Amino acid sequence: MATKENIDPATQPEGIPMPIVKLNRWILVSGIVIALVTRQPLITTALFLLLLPTIIVGQRWSLVSHLGKRLFAKRNLSAEREDRRLMHFNNSIATVMLGLAQLAFVLGVPMVGWILSLMVAVAAGIALAGFCVGCFLYFHYKMLRYRLFGR
Repeated sequence: MATKENIDPATQPEGIPMPIVKLNRWILVSGIVIALVTRQPLITTALFLLLLPTIIVGQRWSLVSHLGKRLFAKRNLSAEREDRRLMHFNNSIATVMLGLAQLAFVLGVPMVGWILSLMVAVAAGIALAGFCVGCFLYFHYKMLRYRLFGR
């Protein structure tokens, strides 16, 4: 049985284990749905603040990642992985949308805040169902960049 002591990080595959990616998506979906049902924009603020350090500083500051590593320690060793850049791109979109939602709530246009928050929940829900909207956008962004600038 593999333990933390006998796992060589150099032999581990790159990327983020899918159980952690799915946990991130479930937290976004459930948090936003709970916020919407209870009409508590502070829950979306908490989600925004949960994602923000990961986007600014990096994966090692992700509370979701730390939680997922503990919850899914055994499954993470053999799990399929997602590219860190893709996860960062997806979380960046969610963070911007939730940040704009916070701004809308503060400016007194809660309907706009709920729509922006709901867009994040829908995208995360669709990703859980098998189609990653952020991945699709990332692919097209990379293709456009290649067409414009080459390599």
